Amino acid sequence: MQLTDKISNHNFRSFLWHAAFLALAQNFMDVDTIIPSMVVESGGSAIHIGLMTAIMLGGSRFTQLFFAPYISNKMYKKKYLLTGINARVFSLMGLGYLLFNSAKSGSSTLWLIFIFITIFSLGGAFANISYSDMIGKTISQKRRKSFFSIKQMLTGSIILGAAFLAKKILILVEYPVNYSLMFFIGSIALLIAALGFWSIKETVPSQLKMSYKDFLPVLKEELLKNRQLKYFLGFINTQGIAISFLPFVVLYSREIFNTKTSDTGSFLLFKVLGIVCVSIMVLLGAKKIKYKILLYGNSFLTVLMTVTALTLNNPSTLKYIFFMGGIIFSLYTITMNGVLLEISTTEKRAIYTGFMGAGNILPAVFPLIGGTMINFIGFTSFFILFILTSLLSVFFIYKLRCVR
Repeated sequence: MQLTDKISNHNFRSFLWHAAFLALAQNFMDVDTIIPSMVVESGGSAIHIGLMTAIMLGGSRFTQLFFAPYISNKMYKKKYLLTGINARVFSLMGLGYLLFNSAKSGSSTLWLIFIFITIFSLGGAFANISYSDMIGKTISQKRRKSFFSIKQMLTGSIILGAAFLAKKILILVEYPVNYSLMFFIGSIALLIAALGFWSIKETVPSQLKMSYKDFLPVLKEELLKNRQLKYFLGFINTQGIAISFLPFVVLYSREIFNTKTSDTGSFLLFKVLGIVCVSIMVLLGAKKIKYKILLYGNSFLTVLMTVTALTLNNPSTLKYIFFMGGIIFSLYTITMNGVLLEISTTEKRAIYTGFMGAGNILPAVFPLIGGTMINFIGFTSFFILFILTSLLSVFFIYKLRCVR
């Protein structure tokens, strides 16, 4: 059975269903504000924040290198997508239960938190390979850019409302019950989101067959044949560190300005406002805005965000850093997925998603370096290194060719 307009439209709606409830869940399991704040309140230090960020952001994507050869061999990937989602639901429920009973766990609580965080992150990495492959072959090419734009607008409006709810829950009850409720709500919303994937009609089988021993040679071959892949991986390695910055700002705000749990809710809200602004902008200019303009703009904002943090002397300015962080995260997500679709083909899309793991070597290592630097020599040196690394992305953006 071939992909028809009717099936494409059905899958379009199914992916949007998932996106809507995932947006609801994201605020209750936000990796930039909620989870790092929870780790700090559980007794975590700069090194713990670095480890958490490495696992949840760079590390989860890096593991796609290992998952891609296995999943790419499968003609139909729906059940593997659902497996990854179910692992995330389980980990959130486990994390919520752990925190609700944390008084009984004693000193082991922090390390049990990291076990659930790891399961959550690996589940996401496992699911993402199948997601990229399926969205490329189950939604027609003429509707993909509209999908990404509508998705951003839909999710932006939902997470804005959910951000207010999350903020209220954070201050409604004390630690650890407030975080426990957050993760329970997130797991239920994620479970409902998975229903969208159950209804997807996967009509076009993937033909690529590959073993683990073939994976690295194929990566080497594709890098030689497709120079755009090389520049794309360079871009992810340098610009990708931007999405690991906000957890350190949460720690910075606690240690330097003694912020409270209620401030975490405000940080989340301003991050969401940044995401919504980008959603509206991209939706209105979906057919006019070029990816390359977005790439350059994101690189500039990343440097501006870091300079603002470096020169910060007023705690009321912290929320604007999270506002810029929301813009950067949203732009990075849109451009990364869009450029990936441009440089890959339907047959190789899953394996190219796996190649993105090679683009996350630096984002996986950088938070560990950052946590260690902050622990021993302070925040200033980390901020300066972050700026210098981010500026390298301009070279790779210049080299990238983006049709759209």
